[in-house]
Amino acid sequence: MEERICINGIEYERVKPVGELPYVIARTYSAGVFAGYLKERNGKEGTLLNARRIWYWDGAASLSQLAMEGTSKPTNCKFPIAVEQVVLTEIVEVLTVTRAGKKSIEEVPVWKK
Repeated sequence: MEERICINGIEYERVKPVGELPYVIARTYSAGVFAGYLKERNGKEGTLLNARRIWYWDGAASLSQLAMEGTSKPTNCKFPIAVEQVVLTEIVEVLTVTRAGKKSIEEVPVWKK
């Protein structure tokens, strides 16, 4: 499928549906850790869609294991409700999440008070 099209001299670019974007875990310097669809990244700044903050996790030794395998203790995790979009500054790490990891993260109950 063409990524760009020109109509009446105006060039348009196809916007990828959210599900076609890479699902990642992004760790920032001071705002914490988020999981979501990576819309764009420019240096240390990036935008995630349908993003959940990974406030606390259990059942995975590290973010790497969470990205690859998910959590074995979803009820112990504290992942608040997803936001439509978050712009992150000072990104220090981006991990690609596997299907298993994504499924596990999405199945963690929403943590709220």
